[in-house]
Amino acid sequence: MKFEERFLRMAIRDAAGQAGRGVGGPFAAVVVKDGEVIGSGVNRVLEKNDPTAHAEIEAIRDACGRLGHYQLEGCYLYSSCEPCPMCLGAIYWARPEAVFYAAGREDAASAGFDDSFIYRQISMPGTLRAIPAYRHLAEEGKEPFIRWLETPGSCLY
Repeated sequence: MKFEERFLRMAIRDAAGQAGRGVGGPFAAVVVKDGEVIGSGVNRVLEKNDPTAHAEIEAIRDACGRLGHYQLEGCYLYSSCEPCPMCLGAIYWARPEAVFYAAGREDAASAGFDDSFIYRQISMPGTLRAIPAYRHLAEEGKEPFIRWLETPGSCLY
C-alpha cells in the first residue's frame, strides 16, 4: 500500500473549489486504481437535495459504475476530510484497500460539520436515540432472509 500525495492534493483542491460554489459542503474524494483516478466526487447535498450525496459516496458510485462492479477491490480512496459515519459505512461496503484523508473530524466540526452527535447516537439502543427506532413483526421480517438463503446463486456482497 503506497500513499500518493498527488491524489490527496487532488481531493483537497476539488474540495476547495467546491467550497465557494454553494451546492454542497467543502468536501471531495477520488478513487484510485493502479495509479489512475477511476472515480471522483464532491459534496452535492444541496445541488441534488440528497442527504446521501457526500463526496465519498459520489466517488464510490462513480468508480463502481466505471468498474461495472459493486466493490472496489484493489482501489484506494482519497478524501479531503475524514469520512463521516454514513460515508464510513459505504466505504466498508465498497471494500477499498485503504482510505487516506487530510482534514480530521475536528476540522470539519470547527466549520459547522459536526458528526459527533451521530457517533454518540449509533452507540445508543435504538429506542433511546433522538430519532427512535422500534422493532415490530420480527418473525415476519425473517422471511426475506429465508428466501434469500434458499435461492440458488444468491450472491453475498
